[in-house]
Amino acid sequence: MSRKASRDTRGKIITAAWKLFYEQGYEETTIEEIVEESGTSKGSYYHYFRSKDDLLGTLSDLFDRKYEELEPEIANIDSCYEKLIVLNRELFTMIENSISQDLLARLLSSQLTTRGEKYLLDRNRYYYKLLRKICIVGQESGELADDMSVNEMVKLYAVLERAFLYDWCICNGEYSLRSYGSANMSEFLKRFLSDNTLNEIVK
Repeated sequence: MSRKASRDTRGKIITAAWKLFYEQGYEETTIEEIVEESGTSKGSYYHYFRSKDDLLGTLSDLFDRKYEELEPEIANIDSCYEKLIVLNRELFTMIENSISQDLLARLLSSQLTTRGEKYLLDRNRYYYKLLRKICIVGQESGELADDMSVNEMVKLYAVLERAFLYDWCICNGEYSLRSYGSANMSEFLKRFLSDNTLNEIVK
């Protein structure tokens, strides 16, 4: 099996699993149902995952797939500041509409207690690569300030997104993640802007 075919098969399983988790709950979803929904096989499933619990760590994969889908859509947006806002808004919209708070909370709590892989902190994720690419272009064009490094910008962006997700789970979704995140992320990201860009926005 080619690397792309392998990646596609794994992606189908992950997408099918989280769809079923959202629709009927994690405990109620069986591996057989995931295999059927994904159009794969049990052999393929166990090639990538030892159990159903292994899928909990793949939520970050789902986020990355969303970023891959969004990259072509934001290509025509000139402002790097606006690109970052759109990425955050669309990711939070997806989470709010298709990821149960219970499972999101499980992933976030597992990242606090696990001694194994910290999925959300993996700098090789597509998520981090795309953010770095946007920030590099922003600094080179003079839109973003140069008083902090690209890596510092990306880390702050990721920290703030995780903070929103933790708070949303703790508050049992009593507010709109998308609306609250968008309003506050746009203000926070102004910290990244150069003085000239910020003055243009204020005008």
